Amino acid sequence: MDRQQEYVLRTIEEKGVRFVRLWFTDVVGKLKSVAIAPAELEKAFEEGIGFDGSSIQGLTRVYEADMLARPDAATFQLLPWRGTDYPVARMFCDITTRDDEPARTDPRNILKRALESAADMGFTCYVHPEVEFYLFQQESDPEKIPVPIDSASYFDHVTRSTAHDFRRDAILNLEEMGISVEFSHHEAGPGQNEIDLHYSDALSMADNLMTFKAVIEEIAVRQGVQASFMPKPLGNVPGSGMHTHISLFEGERNAFADPTGPYGLSKTGRQFMAGLLRHAREITAVTNQHVNSYKRLWGGDEAPSYVCWGPNNRSALIRVPYYKPEKSQSARLEYRAIDSSANPYLAFAAMIRAGLAGIAGDYELPEQADTDVSLMSTMERQILGIESLPESLSQALRVMRESELMAEGLGEDCFAYFLREKKHEWREYSTQITTEERRRFLATF
Repeated sequence: MDRQQEYVLRTIEEKGVRFVRLWFTDVVGKLKSVAIAPAELEKAFEEGIGFDGSSIQGLTRVYEADMLARPDAATFQLLPWRGTDYPVARMFCDITTRDDEPARTDPRNILKRALESAADMGFTCYVHPEVEFYLFQQESDPEKIPVPIDSASYFDHVTRSTAHDFRRDAILNLEEMGISVEFSHHEAGPGQNEIDLHYSDALSMADNLMTFKAVIEEIAVRQGVQASFMPKPLGNVPGSGMHTHISLFEGERNAFADPTGPYGLSKTGRQFMAGLLRHAREITAVTNQHVNSYKRLWGGDEAPSYVCWGPNNRSALIRVPYYKPEKSQSARLEYRAIDSSANPYLAFAAMIRAGLAGIAGDYELPEQADTDVSLMSTMERQILGIESLPESLSQALRVMRESELMAEGLGEDCFAYFLREKKHEWREYSTQITTEERRRFLATF
């Protein structure tokens, strides 16, 4: 037993923890949980907790169903919203087979494999997401249009606002769990909020994002409101993105930083961005995994629809944020397509794989876009070689299906399952008859 595990067992005893929740996600990013008694934890560290993997979406097939959840002691935290009378803790798990091999379809393991590829090239990867979400008045009827908790807009200060209290409670809970928050504010949509997490390594951040969503949903229940990470919950207002800042480090040095390079970017940074651009269409099904995601991407309001980059261009897929020369550690790229409903393990893995391909292949960075590309004509974009992102989940899946990068990055089993599951989502959506269709075709004149 290592020191971290010993620390966890000692802390559980000292704090009087009554339950330990073991967390992991399925392929589409739904949080899964099993609670064990503290007395069972030492055995869980040594042997794992057995469960039926075939009952978890995309994890394994029926004839090889037995899986093990192995808690990662480094992720141990108390759940502050459960109080101190009967303390509850949580740990994220790595999923393995009975032979102690990492499960090929475990999203956390897929991200670990991508980070190992980065490490083989001498890099560690750090990310910093800006998470947007909506708060609605409590409403259990999905047939009704949700009502936002306010009518405020970008950076508005609303006196005695529910959102103020909500964000405060969320941040306090996150910080109690060791998750640092950079800042928070009201976003552009009515009832829309944003909380930005302080940068950390990509694996920790993926864990933090799953915790973030759990915190937001718990507080929503407690405050009698409804929280939604749906990419486009309302028409004619902005969708909820998760703009993600990403950088590579070589030891303590930011590998993207070069004060003498264009826009302060090193050759490595430019190659990484070129990789993201070249493979952007291939990874979109993962960074934007739902039918509804494409209503955000193609709904305007600064959501990126075209594959281009620019230093200060907020209509571009990738933005290069400015940093002061004396703060080279801040050099980074901002990938703007990803939305708040993405599975962060798979999305980060896909982004990292695409960027690393650009470095390994010495990709050439295309010319920057200095204007709003969406205002150009189709001919102008064609002349400049600017492609569009997929316009639907169906189109994104067709592009992904032909991608060697994604097949290798996700692994054969996860790749096949993801395509199959998302094709099913598209078919279900395509066969629905909407109110708008009835209004248009059944109208009387």
